[in-house]
Amino acid sequence: MLGKLSFRVTYFINQTNMAPITDGPIVYVDDDEDDHFFLKKAIAELGLPNELRTFRDGQPVLDYLLTTHEKPLIILCDINMHRMNGLELRRQIDANEYLKQKSIPFIFFTTGAGPEQVLEAYKGNIQGFHTKASTYLQLKQQIHLIISYWQACLHPNSFQ
Repeated sequence: MLGKLSFRVTYFINQTNMAPITDGPIVYVDDDEDDHFFLKKAIAELGLPNELRTFRDGQPVLDYLLTTHEKPLIILCDINMHRMNGLELRRQIDANEYLKQKSIPFIFFTTGAGPEQVLEAYKGNIQGFHTKASTYLQLKQQIHLIISYWQACLHPNSFQ
């Protein structure tokens, strides 16, 4: 049954000039240097073809998104950052029509969050909320799951 479904999805994609976006960079926003190290290591070990664009807070991400011609695969963003936190970054993206049109999947990827932060995050336009795994192996599996999903997913950027 799964083989038939895969064929149907592939046939549909080919007939509609759509394709999953797979090669865009991964945008990672986090002010923790250790988290940058472990994410870079996981992406390298997973053999992902995507380049990693790393940022320490939200303002440089906004500048990048407003000026780049790249089509990022996803934005993985921490919530708790010193200057512009992840919630404010998401609000700024939602408030800018040009950035909204880019339709870049936005996933919160944070060390810890309470119910208030999760509820606040989902008031905006986000595509996921994950707490970072506590071990490197679990983190690597988590990244594999998130990236694989978005590499296979069709969204507005899939139209050619």
